[in-house]
Amino acid sequence: MQCARYTEGSCRSCQWLEKPYTQQLSDKQQQLAELLDQQTVGTWLPVVPSPQQAFRNKAKMVVSGSVERPVFGILRQDGSAVDLCDCSLYPASFAPVFSVLKTFIARAGLTPYQVARRRGELKYLLLTESRLRGEFMLRFVLRSKTKLVQLQQALPWLQQQLPQLAVISANIQPVHQAILEGEEEIALTENQMLEEAFNQVPLFLRPRGFFQTNPHVAATLYATARDWVAALPVTSMWDLFCGVCGFGLHCATPDMPLTGIEISAEAIACAQRSATQLGLTQVTFQALDSTQFATGKASAPDLVLVNPPRRGIGRELCAYLSQMAPAYILYSSCNAQTMASDISLLPGYQIVQVQLFDMFPHTAHYEVLTLLRRE
Repeated sequence: MQCARYTEGSCRSCQWLEKPYTQQLSDKQQQLAELLDQQTVGTWLPVVPSPQQAFRNKAKMVVSGSVERPVFGILRQDGSAVDLCDCSLYPASFAPVFSVLKTFIARAGLTPYQVARRRGELKYLLLTESRLRGEFMLRFVLRSKTKLVQLQQALPWLQQQLPQLAVISANIQPVHQAILEGEEEIALTENQMLEEAFNQVPLFLRPRGFFQTNPHVAATLYATARDWVAALPVTSMWDLFCGVCGFGLHCATPDMPLTGIEISAEAIACAQRSATQLGLTQVTFQALDSTQFATGKASAPDLVLVNPPRRGIGRELCAYLSQMAPAYILYSSCNAQTMASDISLLPGYQIVQVQLFDMFPHTAHYEVLTLLRRE
């Protein structure tokens, strides 16, 4: 993939862009093999590749420049702005939205935040697209509520220009640090759930919720987990760190009890809505810390699926799983290093199969799905 920003050195977010894509995949697989070299792996499945461009469903744009000429993109170390509206990682559907938003910022008087002077109001634009109907979620990250009324008054014009904006909100982030969002989210549209669907499974995303940024690879990842679980002799399942329960809802059957645990109450509300739409009656969800939930139980189901953040599941949960000895653990990881560390703390388990999913092309990052069986 060719990128003018990379060539001129103004954006190096895609650190591996100069590396041929086949080499990227080979290097990632080699790194994963090295991390698991102390483990016996039953089957290494082939790497799942990604489209090399236009694969992202989310844009996280720093807003800089002036209210009349805003710039969406990143800030270099010297404070200069780099406009990334034409970034090849975004689908073509993003460009017209960015164009209208630049006009809207001037109409609404949303002064871009100036880092050096600590002045201005609009810090970031967060844009997420659903492939289901081509709808978007738009979040304005503001320094304060000073311009909130102006934003609300100008909003009808924006909605008229971009009817595909299904969900709009304002996030208040007052701290002068490189923190993407704050704790307060203000709904600007009645609807605050963006509907998506992977493999005919409905999924919902709220403004502060996590969702995979590469829908093509994510759909394959979920479908793979579904197929692996369908081949196992299991009758009950936990989905820990479940988010909106993409994994659990793919793996659930009408007769198999499933419990989904996620600390975010908003994510649990989304998961429950999906389960209701699917007509699943043996599914329950709780907004709890996954480790605290599990370690408070006297027994575990046949299958425990874990999809933790980059820190992994940790020593306490590994100790619990080793003691309760579920027949299978399905581990989805965005950080193979912490996954390998966790697996080393599960001595009673053997890796049945492992597969790498290239969720983040042109970078060193990737997803891994690993099936463990109790020996």
